[in-house]
Amino acid sequence: MDRPEAVDFHFDIMCPYAFQTSLWIREVRDEIGLDVRWKFFSLEEINRAEGKKHPWEREWSYGWSMMRIGALLRRNDPDLLDAWYARAGAALHTHGRKPHRPEVARELLAEMDLDPAVVDRAIADGTTHDEVKADHDAVVASAGWGVPILRFDDGQTFFGPVVVDPPTGAAAVRLWELVCGWREFPHLYELQRPKQTDDIALIGERFRPYLESRDWITIQKETP
Repeated sequence: MDRPEAVDFHFDIMCPYAFQTSLWIREVRDEIGLDVRWKFFSLEEINRAEGKKHPWEREWSYGWSMMRIGALLRRNDPDLLDAWYARAGAALHTHGRKPHRPEVARELLAEMDLDPAVVDRAIADGTTHDEVKADHDAVVASAGWGVPILRFDDGQTFFGPVVVDPPTGAAAVRLWELVCGWREFPHLYELQRPKQTDDIALIGERFRPYLESRDWITIQKETP
């Protein structure tokens, strides 16, 4: 079985499912040396109601602005975007902080020993819009409609895997092998495990910090 050496991982910091999957892909990276290239995707844009402003038309947009900070960091060093996603994602989804607020984003950058003014520079620099939008548009053109998204160098694009308790160690690698095996079947479009009552309860418990810290109402369009 072909095991890719690299993968694009599209994320929106707002998404709790993408964050859980990012913990898994980081574990895979640590286990086998996978090159994870972090790319952006905007849930605010994909789920935007007709007539509402695009996120790049607003002075501050929750997920979009956090990704603009990441875009400015990525210019200097992709590892800084890696660290920013890890820090901001944990702040929202694990610790119940609000990284989507400018003052908290500045605090997180300071905790990373980075200049808190990166927030203001990212928002003042209109080209950060362009970088986030380029990543978003590229994956949407490949039928991306939500996150997490894995995009391989051969062009195959998968939504998922969607996990709540991300596996670690050998189990993380095994899941990666199963995902890579799916690439052998280009007309296998969907495999889904319906959520039972216990699953919904588990998800609600795992996502409690996010649910209590978000400042938005989740809107999700139907999948294609």
